[in-house]
Amino acid sequence: MSQRLTIIDFVEKYTRQYASHTFLREKVDGVWEETSFERTRQEAYRLGAGLLSLGIEKGDKVALLSEGRNLWVIGELGILYSGAVNVPLSIKLEESNDLLFRIRHSDARFVMTSKNQLPKIRKVLPDAPQVEKVIVFDKVDDLGEKEIWIGDVFAAGDALLDVDYAAFEARFKSVGPDDYANISYTSGTTADPKGILLTHRNYTANVEQAHSSIEFGEDEVMLIILPLDHCFAHVAGFYFMMSCGASIATVPAGKSPMEALRNIPTAIKEVRPHVMLSVPALSKNFKKGIESAIKKKSPFIQKLYAFAVRNAIAYNKEIWNKGGLLNCWRKPLMLLFDKLIFSGVRESAFGGRLRFFVGGGALLDIDLQRYYYAIGVPIYQGYGLSEATPIICANSSERYVMGSSGRIVRPMDCKICDSDGREVPDGERGEIVIRGENVMAGYWKNPKSTEETIVDGWLHTGDMGYIWPKDRNILYVVGRFKSLLISEDGEKYSPELIEESYVESSPYIDGAVLHNSQNPYTILLMVPNKENLKSWLKETHPELKPFSEEGKVKMLEKLQSEVNMFKKGGIHYGMFPERWLPAAVCVLPEPFTEQNHMVNSTMKVVRGKVEKAYEDRMAYAYTPDGKNIVNAMNLSSI
Repeated sequence: MSQRLTIIDFVEKYTRQYASHTFLREKVDGVWEETSFERTRQEAYRLGAGLLSLGIEKGDKVALLSEGRNLWVIGELGILYSGAVNVPLSIKLEESNDLLFRIRHSDARFVMTSKNQLPKIRKVLPDAPQVEKVIVFDKVDDLGEKEIWIGDVFAAGDALLDVDYAAFEARFKSVGPDDYANISYTSGTTADPKGILLTHRNYTANVEQAHSSIEFGEDEVMLIILPLDHCFAHVAGFYFMMSCGASIATVPAGKSPMEALRNIPTAIKEVRPHVMLSVPALSKNFKKGIESAIKKKSPFIQKLYAFAVRNAIAYNKEIWNKGGLLNCWRKPLMLLFDKLIFSGVRESAFGGRLRFFVGGGALLDIDLQRYYYAIGVPIYQGYGLSEATPIICANSSERYVMGSSGRIVRPMDCKICDSDGREVPDGERGEIVIRGENVMAGYWKNPKSTEETIVDGWLHTGDMGYIWPKDRNILYVVGRFKSLLISEDGEKYSPELIEESYVESSPYIDGAVLHNSQNPYTILLMVPNKENLKSWLKETHPELKPFSEEGKVKMLEKLQSEVNMFKKGGIHYGMFPERWLPAAVCVLPEPFTEQNHMVNSTMKVVRGKVEKAYEDRMAYAYTPDGKNIVNAMNLSSI
């Protein structure tokens, strides 16, 4: 059994092993600055000692709300060295109640925050009297009564280290592997988000497990685009890269979320990363950017590019089965096109050094995986969840099974169970259940949910998947186990594949959620692509205006025809059991966004909130009038 390291043991080990190497990269006043492993540890000492001087006790909670930057990393390390527990908060929390709940529920004594996020903290502070100090990362002219600039905390730490280093050392050496390191809150798929208790050993164990599946080279650079509070970025980025002797760079935040998005392409070109962390939404945006650039080239280049992509996809197949006698002629063409076309694409879009993405957060479209592998920067899909700290499996260059979620990390046990908790044979779908040192300690102040989620040491993920019969180390994740359609007779069916197929197959459907909770039939909650519908109407019925009732009727009928593609007579008939296809459609007035809380921070649709928001439309869909797509509610949405 490996040594049960704390995060502090881990940091001490690797910051000394790679002392002179660069660990952190950050753009300050237009210039990229580098911070060594050694300096990172020294800064953590200074901040940890500063927190001690402010009165932090072992086990106290410190909330951290900031964009990804060096001080986020040093902030967490300082908290841990002081013996306290970090409560990382998402910068995407816009509602005061969401933020207030987490700060109060976690019992946070202190809050660390950036200047950009400070107004949010100030807004909720009157309702969080247990917060004693707000440590601000940036200088501001109007510090409030409880607020202190982090520079002053560092100075206090320096003073303590000078006179009583022994007290600081005693504190950080008192931290054990089973002490809490984080309370990481869920994205809020329920009314009250749950605080996931992650121990020091949860983190170090998951890093050790991750090394069984994927590796990085010493001094390679990872650009972390995701917020650092995101569990995937936190572990797969921050701690994993530290253990490799590699470095991490963060995208400059800017003054607004839109400015941060605009900073991503520039950061990629300047950092020239070897690897990036990605979620499907980001990967799609990168692909759109590449294709937009290609469209500006000559028609000949456009056709050559399209042929090159098709040729590579045909050769690669699902990677594990690529090539073959009938496709051998494609390989020399791939090498030629890579030199003539794709090397230029990689240079202009990703800086020229990018070896691969690591994808997580949600299921990644296999066509997107095929595309990126074709152009020479594969996206290695992985899978995990915060309760598992989070990595459960990942693809890599050593073992890539496209379409799967990758090789299960070891040492960790994984099994697939039916709804009664019985293990099912390989290849059969069921709930993914895992056991290992990466499994959370439980939910903060929520023993009931803890008992329901961890049973005899096994974490029930709530996700559906199966073990690949060809290789028991490979896991396929196919959707949510608990988000099931339930018919009147009690039969269950997972809706995700049908929902994804509607969106992928139709340019007129941007979002889809199926619902059946022991009802007479299934209904579809649909987000239409209104612009594409208007274009279709203009081409096919130029005499009709899109805002006229006649125009709206035609567009609704078009949506119905798209839904019918999977029914008898449709081009996709037979893909799914007829009984689970929708008999009624609710056309929704707005898309699923983080702003309306219909998707969470990893861009997964929050099914419960969608259904809650459209209860009236769903009820109407179970009436004779509502069953017809051309109805008053749908006409008002189109």
